[in-house]
Amino acid sequence: MKLKKQLVKRNIAGDVILVPVGDSSLTLKGLMTLNETAEFIWDRLADAVDAAELAAALCSEYEVEPAEAMTDVEALLAQLKELEII
Repeated sequence: MKLKKQLVKRNIAGDVILVPVGDSSLTLKGLMTLNETAEFIWDRLADAVDAAELAAALCSEYEVEPAEAMTDVEALLAQLKELEII
């Protein structure tokens, strides 16, 4: 999937945060905190073809049902689309 905005993942005081850099800092106001699942998806986002591939990766890594994995992936992707990150 293609990222439209430049963000850097940082671990700050035990929290995983996406920090906008460059021109992205002008349009994205604030930071985005990721939970463990969102971080897992984020780390694979640039190389993933689609949501199904990300959901399959979640199922491989965690004991989660495919439908639940797809729900989690779609929820995060919806947020990222709304913020015009992807």
